[in-house]
Amino acid sequence: MSMDIVTAPVRAMLVLGTRPEAIKLAPVARAMAASPLFEPIVVTTGQHREMLHQMLELLQVEARVELDVMRERQELSQLTARLVEGLGETIRAERPDLVVVQGDTTSALTGALAAFYEHIPVAHVEAGLRTGVLDNPFPEELNRRLIGRIARWHFAPTPRAARHLRDEGVPASEVFTTGNTVIDNLLWVLQEGVGRSVFRPESGLRRVLLTLHRRENQGNKMREMGKALRRLADRGDVEIVLPLHKSPAVRDALLPELSGHPDIHVVEPLGYLDFSATLAACDLVLTDSGGIQEEAPSLGKPALVLRTTTERPEAVDAGAAQLVGTEPETILAAAVHLLDDAAAYERMATAGNPFGDGHATERIIAQLAEDFGADADAVPAPDALVAPHADGTGPYSTA
Repeated sequence: MSMDIVTAPVRAMLVLGTRPEAIKLAPVARAMAASPLFEPIVVTTGQHREMLHQMLELLQVEARVELDVMRERQELSQLTARLVEGLGETIRAERPDLVVVQGDTTSALTGALAAFYEHIPVAHVEAGLRTGVLDNPFPEELNRRLIGRIARWHFAPTPRAARHLRDEGVPASEVFTTGNTVIDNLLWVLQEGVGRSVFRPESGLRRVLLTLHRRENQGNKMREMGKALRRLADRGDVEIVLPLHKSPAVRDALLPELSGHPDIHVVEPLGYLDFSATLAACDLVLTDSGGIQEEAPSLGKPALVLRTTTERPEAVDAGAAQLVGTEPETILAAAVHLLDDAAAYERMATAGNPFGDGHATERIIAQLAEDFGADADAVPAPDALVAPHADGTGPYSTA
């Protein structure tokens, strides 16, 4: 990859607006702040404003710019327009050498688009995820495909994701398989030991962590799912914890079905540290989230994915997750099966994690430093960070 040499430190603008973006870009921001080779410029778009401020402080990330674009019940087109305008103004004011976006949110898409308009190269963390269905999940599948047409660096979390990009015509020299930074951050947080589980101590019940929020699941579909999960709690040997998303649509669907049950604890959205501790304490995960599909296998927690598609089939292929769809009876049957069949549960719990080894950040930083002309001796060698396979190849080599 041909790049103009930039005198260190390289000014890297990291765009984030949602909690998942903050979690996955936090290790990159921390590493850049600790390196003489980079100057991180963290910009928050304010999509999850209430969740972000305290969490960024706990994750040791300092935001330099905070946009104010959120309006109550605004349309996606309105949010997109405000973000492109606000991020474009920020890029013109800060003049970064590159813009770093993560995943497939509206913040990520508009960050990449605004950078493109200003002729600033884009690095895409967690690139190459695909379901193959343009509007499922909506709008994330389209977002990540569009970012894939803009980005200059594609940091894919798995070999499958890297293959998607190459199959779409992205030059192999611009695709780097790194592992997922979510694993880096999860291991960092658990090592710190500062989170607290919200499951009841010493209850003796099987602990089920539930998260639901996706647009395509909202409405009657989510209400029916809630009814099925209430029946799961009726077993009497299960404790369900639901950190309830702030979305009014999610609350309207789930609160009437799940509130008031003695073994269902509906709580406000958890801070990342407490959520990580709660995930570590659970026995089973039911989720329509993307990131939890990556985190749960790291901790040996079987995950039932309440969606009809997933851009993270690696967990399903490895046997650590099961794509169960959104039909209430199917969800209930799958959960009961894992709770009652010890052998089936053990197979999923011990399937392993295909998403990384905790060193994705070092590989990303090393590649960016190399392409901006930094001294190779000043950055860690990616291949030295993970034991190679028996044939001498590594699971996250950049080749």
